[in-house]
Amino acid sequence: MSHLRPAPGATAPATGALGLGAPGFAHPLLAPAEWAELARPGAPVHWAVLKAPVTGGPGARPDPYCLAAAARLRDAGVPLLGHLDLRWGARADAEVIPEAGHFLDWYSVAGFYLDRAPAAPDALPRTRGTVAALRGRGQEAGCPVPHLVLGHGTHPHPGYAGLADQLVTFRGTWADYRWSQAAPWTADQPPSRFCHLVYGVPRGHLEEALRIARWQGAGTVFVTDVPGDFGRTSARRGEGPGPGAGTDPFETLPGFWDEIVSRIGIAVSE
Repeated sequence: MSHLRPAPGATAPATGALGLGAPGFAHPLLAPAEWAELARPGAPVHWAVLKAPVTGGPGARPDPYCLAAAARLRDAGVPLLGHLDLRWGARADAEVIPEAGHFLDWYSVAGFYLDRAPAAPDALPRTRGTVAALRGRGQEAGCPVPHLVLGHGTHPHPGYAGLADQLVTFRGTWADYRWSQAAPWTADQPPSRFCHLVYGVPRGHLEEALRIARWQGAGTVFVTDVPGDFGRTSARRGEGPGPGAGTDPFETLPGFWDEIVSRIGIAVSE
């Protein structure tokens, strides 16, 4: 049994429906079953992230397989987010905003997943500017309120809470997640503000993982039994590789996908 550690002074949030956030299945040509499951009737998917090439971004031109996948998700009412790599704040808006434009013009995305978003306070002004520019580009393309997810992977400075619709405050292994602790400032925010991405979860611990997500106040999750990640722990310090540099555990369906779809949103007893 894990040691549940909510934010100090917080009570466990009221149980309610969690939702799934798919942070980047493999290319639709290589993962047709994964993309089909996102449009499955009744699947509680909050959003899905599109990476046209494996390295992320929209690619050099519209991809017919991605166009078809995007259309299916729109028809199913699932918001599609374009993948933009911020490289921990090292990428200039002059690189990022044109990529956002391609996602909007080619795939009619509903927003953006800002991967490898910085978490330190000194990067707040630059990130705030990037977010403002993305919202402006969305308005130009007829997407007046793009859904923005900052993929920090860890708890950022609390100043980031007001920048985007959601923050990814955990991305890591089950071994780390089961002993993780919510930052104190998160207790003042609604669950819809936070997303947790957990890999390497044994099948027998799925219920426990969902319980931790609720206890720590996350409204969106993706939990998988697939192990491995592409060096993102060191990459958070700017030392390691990024998307496409290794095995991404979130590119495929969890082995317990049917179970998580049927279980998620159902109150899990504490």
